[in-house]
Amino acid sequence: MVTSAVDMDSLVDPEYRTAFVALPKRVLDPSDVTASVATIRESGAARLAAMAEISLPDSVSIENHSVPGPGGAPAVNVRLYRSNASPRPTPTLYYIHGGGMVGGYVDMSDPYCASIADRLGILVASVEYRLAPEHPYPAPLEDCYAGLRWMWQNADQLGVDRARLGIGGGSAGGGLAAGLALLARDRGEISLCYQHLVFPMLDHRNSTPSSHAITDERVWNRDSNTVGWNAYLGGTAGQDNVPAYASPACADDLSGLPPAYIFVGTVDLFVDEDTAYAQALRLAGVPVELHVYPGAFHGSQGSIPDAALSRRWREDEMAAIDRALNGA
Repeated sequence: MVTSAVDMDSLVDPEYRTAFVALPKRVLDPSDVTASVATIRESGAARLAAMAEISLPDSVSIENHSVPGPGGAPAVNVRLYRSNASPRPTPTLYYIHGGGMVGGYVDMSDPYCASIADRLGILVASVEYRLAPEHPYPAPLEDCYAGLRWMWQNADQLGVDRARLGIGGGSAGGGLAAGLALLARDRGEISLCYQHLVFPMLDHRNSTPSSHAITDERVWNRDSNTVGWNAYLGGTAGQDNVPAYASPACADDLSGLPPAYIFVGTVDLFVDEDTAYAQALRLAGVPVELHVYPGAFHGSQGSIPDAALSRRWREDEMAAIDRALNGA
């Protein structure tokens, strides 16, 4: 059943409402992928500029590594955030940034990744992958796999604990992380202990009730999602025979995947596909923990970080990573 568009202003968490009303709108034309991608990237650049003044913890060192790309493709940058208090070998989270498959940068994840490394005493890695539409599937996913394989192969030199290596990502990065978990399982080269999926972008079909209900131009909405998927899939979003590695919601077999933690808000475009994926993981015998936060919209915990709901979200997230990688 298709759901009509909802009034976001009345549904967001009361503490979010004032900030939400003031968010800028982003008008996209899904039929013009090139122009829409440019608009998405402009807003991402503005966000990066706004983050420039955020200071990172002094106790975390940052290293950049240029590692071999997939099959003769350009080298991939992997940025490491290492706490001075980290043991060796170190539990490690390999993180993939968001951006709708068409935008985003490693730099945008610096505060997030550094804070995890600082608070939990683990190693966090962040990968810079090629973006669609210039580099459609499978290039972004293969870049992510190349960086992960490099970490696995060089674990001893990097101080990575292979037994406690997890992957994660937000939005498009969450979808790439879910696809990466499938790819790692099937290729059999890398063993993962955890997948951390932050409102992941999983289903190219864009057909759930929530995908129809979220049309507000201040958030990642139906038009944004259509643009992102068509850029990533070369204009074939919504069609049959899209690989599960590209759109994990289409996977027929989720067995043998690492335990998952998924969290999303009730007024997020992805809430229906994320809850469906959690259910599919459970039915496949994969341990999964799902948190659905009432009144949270896509990215709200980062956009309005001081709200009580955002703070609770972050505490839940840190605790999940801590349990999975540190056994806390």
